[in-house]
Amino acid sequence: MLPELDLEPALRWLRGARRILVFSGAGISTESGIPDFRGPQGVWRTRDPARYTIQNYRADADVRRERWRDRLDSPIDFARPNPAHEAVTRLQQAGRAPVVVTQNIDGLHQLAGTQNVIELHGTTREVMCLGCRRRSPVASVLDRVREGDDDPHCELCGELLKTATISFGQSLIVEDVDHAMEEADHCDACLAVGSTLAVWPAAGVPVRAVKHGGRLVIVNDGATELDAMADAILAGKAGVVLPALVDALLTQPPLWA
Repeated sequence: MLPELDLEPALRWLRGARRILVFSGAGISTESGIPDFRGPQGVWRTRDPARYTIQNYRADADVRRERWRDRLDSPIDFARPNPAHEAVTRLQQAGRAPVVVTQNIDGLHQLAGTQNVIELHGTTREVMCLGCRRRSPVASVLDRVREGDDDPHCELCGELLKTATISFGQSLIVEDVDHAMEEADHCDACLAVGSTLAVWPAAGVPVRAVKHGGRLVIVNDGATELDAMADAILAGKAGVVLPALVDALLTQPPLWA
């Protein structure tokens, strides 16, 4: 328990929730060594996101080479789940959060043992052909890049390869968005962790939950765009706050028990 943090407002709503929908953003992974995008040290503080549109990726080989070099140097392959990811897994294994919706592309929820993860922005652990749409593990393509193939193309159809992530200007996968919104419709509480809740349409998931009667509990190290909509806000690092919250929640009987 964190003596300086009042968990009770959040516990009040989560104890009464039969079905919690966890919604996570970059802030849940920063303590695993993965930088966020919009925070004080975020990636977009030093880079222009307009350069990395799907249109530029298709048209400009230099952009593609840069993105593949970035992927080679990414800390994601060496990152490991932190206590916040593990807390989400414990919450799910206790039957309280059957589905997790994430904006993250790092796969750390799955490495922590969480199942039924909806990755709204895709995953960097797979590669996808922009032609035939075949998907495969990214490792083999990274080996090709290391060996000098700095603009890899599909070995089956010859079209461009790209990590299976959603770039600027690229539509989210409709089935994933629909699934996330359906989960939001049926949750009793949405537990948003590590997100500024400023990126749309992903931020529409907690909004949808509230509009359908769910309570919104936010855990974030800073203000979010949906603070005014929240029923409870816990400020602090996800790796500290979330384990304490889940510990407290799972040591108390649910209100319907």
